[in-house]
Amino acid sequence: MQSFMRSVVKSSFRTDGVICIAETSLATRFAQETFGKQYKQTIGLDFYLKRIILPGNLNVTLQVWDVGGQTIGGKMLDKYIYGAQGILLVYDITNCQSFENLEDWYNAVKKVTEESEMQPLVALVGNKIDLEHMRTVKVDKHQRFCQENNFSSHFVSAKTGDSVFLCFQRIAADILGIKLNKAEMEQSQHVVRAEIVNYPEEDNQHHNTSSCQSKVCSMQ
Repeated sequence: MQSFMRSVVKSSFRTDGVICIAETSLATRFAQETFGKQYKQTIGLDFYLKRIILPGNLNVTLQVWDVGGQTIGGKMLDKYIYGAQGILLVYDITNCQSFENLEDWYNAVKKVTEESEMQPLVALVGNKIDLEHMRTVKVDKHQRFCQENNFSSHFVSAKTGDSVFLCFQRIAADILGIKLNKAEMEQSQHVVRAEIVNYPEEDNQHHNTSSCQSKVCSMQ
């Protein structure tokens, strides 16, 4: 099962906090500030907690649920979704199929929530913006899907952490009816570190050309 199949994030605000269901890499980057390079499929459900502070010194606890991709056809999906106040649909911007699969996920969400008095906030999250040069899902396609279904729009990188915290912060604030100003959103942006890659010297026969090489800053 591809990792993009784990593409639902459930975020439910209750008196004691927020419940979210997320793709593994996004959930662990947000809750634990880590990124696992090796893919490990989620079987069933993983659970995380994260406390954040919103403007007005409001403490909010988020419960992050990582749902396995096979869950979309399982009997427990409605239990995970029911009562949620926020749903994040996450896809890989370098994988068109992961974007197309979101239609099935959203249909499953609508089926569970159609009779609910309180409809959840739904956010569309494009992951892997660190691989922008490999993008296959165009931004305008992302934005059109958001406009057609009244989703909030987010782009993140679980690998570098770029905009991950801001994504969850914005969703939490939207659900609670709190408006974030530009300064507050900029404070939530983590610094993305770049690794300096030193390329080896060429063979002696190419010494003249290799001596002109410079170091390259590679974004990881």
